[in-house]
Amino acid sequence: MNDQINPAILAESDNPATPAVPTLTVTLQLNGVPRTLQIDPRTTLLDALRDHLHATGAKKGCDHGQCGSCTVLLEGRRINSCLALAVMHDGERIVTIEGLARASAQEGQAPQLHPMQAAFLQHDGFQCGYCTPGQICSAIGMLEEARHGAPSHVSEDLTAWPEAPGAPLSDAEIRERMSGNICRCAAYPNIVEAIKQAAMIDSGKTDADADTLIGDAP
Repeated sequence: MNDQINPAILAESDNPATPAVPTLTVTLQLNGVPRTLQIDPRTTLLDALRDHLHATGAKKGCDHGQCGSCTVLLEGRRINSCLALAVMHDGERIVTIEGLARASAQEGQAPQLHPMQAAFLQHDGFQCGYCTPGQICSAIGMLEEARHGAPSHVSEDLTAWPEAPGAPLSDAEIRERMSGNICRCAAYPNIVEAIKQAAMIDSGKTDADADTLIGDAP
């Protein structure tokens, strides 16, 4: 097998006459603020957030959608931002970990944390913290899915879920629904406890509260 690179390919890449990749204009509603970019259409949403908008809370872990550290909320749904192209989501609402904390009503006070953030702090649902932004965003999206009656692989009675949305989730349900988010420090027991606490606060919310749940800016 010939491992040498074709000289013609090298010559083409060094040729200044080689046309540049055209850019596209995209506007992302990032944490309630419209941000317009001129980017390569191949740019992933994760790279747009981190490299162009400096929203570095979403982390690049595997870059293959397998670890969940890049999870953000897109129109209220949790997604792996490393698998999405930024230009696919022009005009859509994106919430990252930076957009979850609320400014306090009184000037001079510390920001008001989202209930999920506060629960992770109270239960030590992290160690190194690298995966934590993705864990928190994923957990918020997961509770929304459960609140709207979406079953999981371990749900015993699929017919009961649409009739009883918002029912308390068992530890097994939480683990299954969060299985796409890896914590290499193995803080899983505390993550489950944090989610259970936040779920108690979330219980009783209605569709009218959805914007507050996913952390949109006021």
